[in-house]
Amino acid sequence: MGRTVTIDPVTRIEGHAKITIHLDDNGAVEDVRFHVTEFRGFEKFCVGRSFWEMPGITARICGICPVSHLMASAKAGDAILGVKIPPTAEKLRRLMNWAQYVQSHALSFFHLSAPDLLLGMDSDPATRNIVGLVATYPDVAKNGIRLRQIGQEIIRILGGKSVHPSWTVPGGVRQPLQADDRDTIKRLLPDAFDIIELALDLLKECFEAHTGDIESFGHFPSLFAGLVTPEGGLEHYDGLLRVMDADGKLLEDGIDPAEYRNIFEEAVEPWSYLKFPYYKPLGYEGGAGMYRVGPLARINICDFIGTARADRELRQFRRLGERGKPIISSFHYHYARLIEILFALEKIEEAVESDDITSTRVRSEAGVNQLVGVGVSEAPRGTLFHEYHVDENGILQKANLIVATGHNNLAMNKTVRQIAERYVTDATIDEGILNRIEHGIRMYDPCLSCSTHAVGQMPLEVRLLGRDGTLLDRISRR
Repeated sequence: MGRTVTIDPVTRIEGHAKITIHLDDNGAVEDVRFHVTEFRGFEKFCVGRSFWEMPGITARICGICPVSHLMASAKAGDAILGVKIPPTAEKLRRLMNWAQYVQSHALSFFHLSAPDLLLGMDSDPATRNIVGLVATYPDVAKNGIRLRQIGQEIIRILGGKSVHPSWTVPGGVRQPLQADDRDTIKRLLPDAFDIIELALDLLKECFEAHTGDIESFGHFPSLFAGLVTPEGGLEHYDGLLRVMDADGKLLEDGIDPAEYRNIFEEAVEPWSYLKFPYYKPLGYEGGAGMYRVGPLARINICDFIGTARADRELRQFRRLGERGKPIISSFHYHYARLIEILFALEKIEEAVESDDITSTRVRSEAGVNQLVGVGVSEAPRGTLFHEYHVDENGILQKANLIVATGHNNLAMNKTVRQIAERYVTDATIDEGILNRIEHGIRMYDPCLSCSTHAVGQMPLEVRLLGRDGTLLDRISRR
């Protein structure tokens, strides 16, 4: 008799979602779906608003990564104005964006994933969270809180507050950086470097214990996409689009991000509010056009990182796979995330030492010069697109947003299916199996809304139902 297993909600992710696992008559996994169960509607209710307002409005999409939307939205505004922003304004935007990487990746690794990695996938869910981490590994928890605090403090210094700062605007930024604030940022960095080095060592020590997870948690060939510098280096704020296949072959390179519609398309499914982007030349059917974005993709597609410490770490990272080929296990999103924190800290250090970082020339003035503006930036979770169509007065007629989590939608669905096929049998479903399936989503650190479930104690009930609706098994947590 066929059965359906439902995980609702998925815990320790940012937002609300559920997973359904369909078993056939023999108890084998027949299908698995990752459902995003909330509707945001920003693309619709922003119509009629001025493009000048859009950075402040779209930053409210998320309380964890508002900076990412500030960047993409302001860059779309720059395109509508038709201006090149002052060099110092670009440096300051990059500075805030790197601080966003520090705080967001620290949250993902220490708060959301470290309980699984350090306490064990099968540990008690009542303590498999940041509270349990504090009790068992107090120094690790303290370091995670401190590292995230450092990233948020830099955002606050620049934008006036750490969440939803209305600072990045079309044409540049609102205020320059003061000399004493620059010095404050410098004083924060030594602690941050110490913590990230300890985190890298800690993660590598976990690899042996998670060998099976590395081999089954999103371990499949796919395409990888993201931005790189014109020279092929790691890029978080600007750059050109690159698409690589699982053999390391470049399918697209040097693509103007404004032309993203030529290579990416979106499909829809009736069981999820999240769209399913795919690589257009290979199509949607059968998952041929499936690609991954975010830390793993960015580390895979770049030729180099461009900072001394992170480049050394990149060489170690690439020893995990075949020479010349990208790393395909999504488990290594965790490793890529820590490498990006290290890179971001090195770039922050470099930026605050630049002579013009406190220049007061931080904004270009202009009116509407283009009726379409595309802003693209690399959010911590992957490539983020904002496309605005305006009238002569700058009032939005149409908006299209492709968020990073959307790009990974096909891969996340395939990942939870792969994990389910390995662990789910006709027997009863235990907590460890549930958590492994959830962790398959946590690896991508999806950002589904403004809310977070960092403690990991959201109510969860999974039921096994017969085709006639008979309750065959149930497991719940409160």
